Amino acid sequence: MPISDGLYYFLHEGGRASQPSVILIHGVGGDHLSWPPEVRRLPEYTVYALDLPGHGKSSGSGLQSISAYAQRIVQFLNDIRLFKAVVIGHSLGGAVALTLAVEHADRLAGMVLIASGERLPMPSSILENAGNPSTFPLAVQALQEAAFGPQSEPRLKELSFKRLSATRPTLLYGDLLACDNFNISNRLAAIRTPTLVICGTADRLSPLRYAEDLASSIPGAALQTVDGAGHMVMLEQPHRVAGLLNVFLNTLPYRAGI
Repeated sequence: MPISDGLYYFLHEGGRASQPSVILIHGVGGDHLSWPPEVRRLPEYTVYALDLPGHGKSSGSGLQSISAYAQRIVQFLNDIRLFKAVVIGHSLGGAVALTLAVEHADRLAGMVLIASGERLPMPSSILENAGNPSTFPLAVQALQEAAFGPQSEPRLKELSFKRLSATRPTLLYGDLLACDNFNISNRLAAIRTPTLVICGTADRLSPLRYAEDLASSIPGAALQTVDGAGHMVMLEQPHRVAGLLNVFLNTLPYRAGI
């Protein structure tokens, strides 16, 4: 079980020196299994799928802000002696990637933002229920109902609900607060990292307009939509998302060690 300074990660060693390594950062209450095998094992790339602090198999507690999570990713890169990587983030993970792009741009060879936004406001009812142990199940239920598109398989929804229900209430609440407090809208124009934005057209938690705003505000960013998919777009349509990632990764200018 690979662990670096308390962070667990799933490692797929398929890359060459001529290709950048990939870091996968999951969303609220998630872990490395939030990514389907098609993404965790991208052909021809070395992929690190992390469990953020306090999540999954990683030790410690969840952090209290997106900036704190971003700093932890920089520490992880230092620990594994990886100077530069492509960061792919889902939801909260996308917010972490955006923060890295404005605060540690030299560490990014590229960035993919999946079901994310320049702001990630949470519904007040979900926040209130998540912060109260007696109503925590209501928050989980509301998140789950909004997470998938109408065409998603019932079995996929069931498995996701079980995993989300098993998340520690304090961890989930902390992640939700970190998202709700996130706002990087006034810094997007300064980003120079090659960027791909992916969004499901049926996403109710990070609607398509969030993705459109990112793509129009980040210089040179490209937007790809996935018809009928919801917030968990990479689980709902893994082959489509993996294909989009492969195309993007193959277009990146990259020189190892620079």
